[in-house]
Amino acid sequence: MLRGLLRFLGLTLPVLLLASCAGEITEEEAIAHATELHRSVITIDTHDDIPPNFATAEVDPGVREGRQVTLPKMREGGLDAAFFVVYVGQGERNPEAYAEAKADAIMKFDAIHRMAEDMYPDEIEVVYTADDVERINGAGKLVAVICIENGYVIGRDLSLLETYHALGARYITLTHGGHNDIGDSSTPREQLGDEEEEHGGLSEFGQQVVAEMNRVGIMVDVSHVSKNTMLDAARLSQAPIIASHSATRALADHPRNLDDEQLLALRENGGVIQVVGLGGFVKVVPEKDAALQALREEMGITGYAAFRDLSDDQRAEYDARRAELDERWPPATVADFVDHIDHAVELIGIDHVGISSDFDGGGGVVGWNDASETLNVTIELVRRGYTDEEIEKLWGGNLLRVWRQTEAVARQMQQQATG
Repeated sequence: MLRGLLRFLGLTLPVLLLASCAGEITEEEAIAHATELHRSVITIDTHDDIPPNFATAEVDPGVREGRQVTLPKMREGGLDAAFFVVYVGQGERNPEAYAEAKADAIMKFDAIHRMAEDMYPDEIEVVYTADDVERINGAGKLVAVICIENGYVIGRDLSLLETYHALGARYITLTHGGHNDIGDSSTPREQLGDEEEEHGGLSEFGQQVVAEMNRVGIMVDVSHVSKNTMLDAARLSQAPIIASHSATRALADHPRNLDDEQLLALRENGGVIQVVGLGGFVKVVPEKDAALQALREEMGITGYAAFRDLSDDQRAEYDARRAELDERWPPATVADFVDHIDHAVELIGIDHVGISSDFDGGGGVVGWNDASETLNVTIELVRRGYTDEEIEKLWGGNLLRVWRQTEAVARQMQQQATG
């Protein structure tokens, strides 16, 4: 493919090379076409984080500023649907910690429902099926899908999968940072006592979790999991799996990304990688990573909560020093991000690739740094020569296909169980 050759040569596809039977297309024509196409396809971002006080006066999703994903920014950028994340960090594994994790998860479920049902019912709606996405989008409303990041929130209680599904959870990321009872993480945590591997992939309990997710109708998400855990999930899941927010390791050697063997296993399973626009996963620069980590340690930024709690003066200092690092080592761009899409498409085919941002959880690249800039991704795809049909698949068609297959597998398993 021409895209692949140009990427290998370190180039992007010039618009003037986008020839058709009618002749060449200009940059202005490419932007105009992308803009029209962007309005007509359903654009789905499969990973948008929220804080514990989401959908309150302090964090109002209807106010434009303050977050990368707000309802006004979704409208501006033509982002039709977002998966809002119920994230709970990995902690100790005991009954008390499991109860606290469940309570933290329920708090975020409540916040997402509050946004859609109490604060902005005319603007956005929580959906429960793939068909709901198309119906609500067709009615002119924004779409909220709920997902869980870190299977830790089920503890050892498989029955919670039905509970969370009833509340709207439509995928669960099996692990996060640190191993859990389900399987091994791609990023073990020394402070949790993790060795490089604990289970060698999915645990016996984790295999039961995958089977129960298939039965209930929750998509199995393999972002954040170790390679062996991912390969186990791809092999065992009766429904296609997803990687909700990962890039390709061939282009950026980061443990959170999928290597070519994993991508091929994903294709064999029928799943989809939602390529993530998170700069550190798109473009790995070890020297910059080390300098950024040193800056965070110096300023006591141990995680998202610590960053959120910085004073105005501390935030200004951090931003200024971060800008110095960006000037020395330029950050990833939309073009770098789409390089990862190119690689995945060339290796496993257009039917197995999608798009995600990880906004408000570290995501963003130059040109797509919040929901209002979403059109820029479509413009870059048009520049590269992707067809309208291919872009529709990337922006949501493939994810909806996996979702529907997951629903079908669940119906079949439930029918078999009842005889």
